[in-house]
Amino acid sequence: MTATSARLDPAAQYLVRAAVTAPSPYNSQPWRFISRDGELQLHADPTRRLSATDPDGREMLIGCGAALFNVRLAMRHLGFVPRLSIIPDPALPWLLATVRWGPYAPPTAAEEAMFAALPQRRTHRGPFRPAPLPLTLIEQLREHARREGAELSTTLTHPEDLRRLAGLIRAAESLRRVHPVLTTELAKWAPPRGSRRRDGIPAGAYPRSPDTTAFAGRDYAGHARTGCEQERTWRTAHPTLGLVVLLTTRHDLRDDWLRAGQSLQRVLLHATAHHVAAAVHTQPLELPELRERVRGMVIGGQYPQMILRIGHDNNAHAARTSPRRPVADVMGTCE
Repeated sequence: MTATSARLDPAAQYLVRAAVTAPSPYNSQPWRFISRDGELQLHADPTRRLSATDPDGREMLIGCGAALFNVRLAMRHLGFVPRLSIIPDPALPWLLATVRWGPYAPPTAAEEAMFAALPQRRTHRGPFRPAPLPLTLIEQLREHARREGAELSTTLTHPEDLRRLAGLIRAAESLRRVHPVLTTELAKWAPPRGSRRRDGIPAGAYPRSPDTTAFAGRDYAGHARTGCEQERTWRTAHPTLGLVVLLTTRHDLRDDWLRAGQSLQRVLLHATAHHVAAAVHTQPLELPELRERVRGMVIGGQYPQMILRIGHDNNAHAARTSPRRPVADVMGTCE
């Protein structure tokens, strides 16, 4: 199977064009796709794994899971039921899933709304407008997470719980900013203004200061390498956080990470379709000790896979969409 023949399959191209809009750590886009005999294979690309930030590949597989959901959604938009097989061959560790065309079935209104949201979805960085989300939308987001086998915990609403989580995020981010290997890896994926790269987090996709909310952000600009700001006055910082949620799974294996990615993307697209954005703060989940402390905040002891803030965009902090690699660059051959 050659890269050229893979690119000649217009149906596969269509699916992959949707897939590459998925979020991934540092916008590393760690996926490859193979089209063969009516089947689309999703492979992780280990050369794009963040070896310092994500040594076990958990976040890489979450990103690939998000891309997998996009493939399924694009099939539904065309009116077909996807036939999915997760980690089909243990002898091929980077082959994560295969998707085949199933029977015809018209897409639902919710699926069409999510598909239309694909090009609009982007990661928010910074504060939200202090306006509450409708309770009906919150329950819809939780139900979307459940449909993919994950849970969206919305129980972190008490100020002391939020303060505790903010402290864990701040501790992790402060460590990252003085760790030479981690800062070097981050800089690799933060191209300078004017760069023509089709991956990474470009200037303009993040605020100059990463500490614009009580939850510290990643320091892509490199302006705060000496640590995070001290805890902000909670009375003024708390309302701009938005709704804080944890995306969790019952277990913590590779298929759970893929499941978390599909759940994440489903939640993000439903939120986007309802004009709501999401910010991501996963720094403490990248350190085993701090991740275990976050896990202690989850009812039932489920495994935290993502920390999200969901809210209404503040136009002053709206970010532009990060670039995506061309379809031809992510379709190749099996090794």
